[in-house]
Amino acid sequence: MKLFKQQKNELVALSRRHFELERDIQNLVEANLQQLFDLTFVTSEFKVGDFRIDTLAFDESSNSFVIIEYKKGNSYSVVDQGYSYLSTMVNNKAEFILEYNEKTNDVLKRNDVDWTSSRVIFIAPSFNAYQRNSVNFSDVKFELWEIRKFEDGLVALEQIESTSSESIEKIAPVSEKSVISKVNSEVKTYSEEDHTSDLTETVNPMWKGLKERLLDLASGTFYATKYYVAFKCESFSICFIAFRKQQINIGLVRGNKKTNGEKSKNFFTLDDPKKLAQEKSWKYKSGEIGMNYSIPLKRIEDLDYVMFLIKQKYQALN
Repeated sequence: MKLFKQQKNELVALSRRHFELERDIQNLVEANLQQLFDLTFVTSEFKVGDFRIDTLAFDESSNSFVIIEYKKGNSYSVVDQGYSYLSTMVNNKAEFILEYNEKTNDVLKRNDVDWTSSRVIFIAPSFNAYQRNSVNFSDVKFELWEIRKFEDGLVALEQIESTSSESIEKIAPVSEKSVISKVNSEVKTYSEEDHTSDLTETVNPMWKGLKERLLDLASGTFYATKYYVAFKCESFSICFIAFRKQQINIGLVRGNKKTNGEKSKNFFTLDDPKKLAQEKSWKYKSGEIGMNYSIPLKRIEDLDYVMFLIKQKYQALN
């Protein structure tokens, strides 16, 4: 990736800067975890089993843990390490719960966590061709992100995404199959089709129209969890889509309200003259209030107005 600075009508390439240590990458990401990945920081250097996890985070949107590892070089196997981390997690769930509760002063229970949505994020200045290809499967729960630093304090973060529909279990060596199969039995990879393959005649055209309009709105991607399909632009989710027999429910995150009444940064408020969106809230065990909008799409004729609401959220994230 090259970055340029415009000087009148001329593009001047920005010089690349290097991270001296893995810790430099870690410090930068941890200080900006919400901004970069929309994740909640839990702890650094978490020792569990035979591993020391660089960063442990929590994804509030899917109620799942996220392990983040930072790399300076590229002489390692992301598959071996990724499955080792996930295997450690599924075998030590109580330790992860305890660490979360102690570091966040919240009370999280085992059943509060969607363990099937657990994932590992690797962050490095670059990945080699072997590492890129090793995660190009439909069912690996690893993400590769390249981070690069340039002059003028600019930082670029880019995800290397899978384009394959093949399962890693089909080509894994016999010695690795037991670990991979065990992890994959608990940590699932969901697809859009898991939610949309049997939509009713009422909902299916609404979904096709909504999907087309979302892709016109932004150069984003769809990703699926156990309960919904989300539309994501870069590392932020614009909306969350849940399917019902006769309608589609679209969720827009507003933000949190602290116990002292203070609202979280970039708290979102809709301009909704038709009063279609329903305000939802819930109380975390810490006392904070989580808030979002739920927008019902019941008729395809309402799609223009629904997109008017979604566009406001997209613009607020940019």
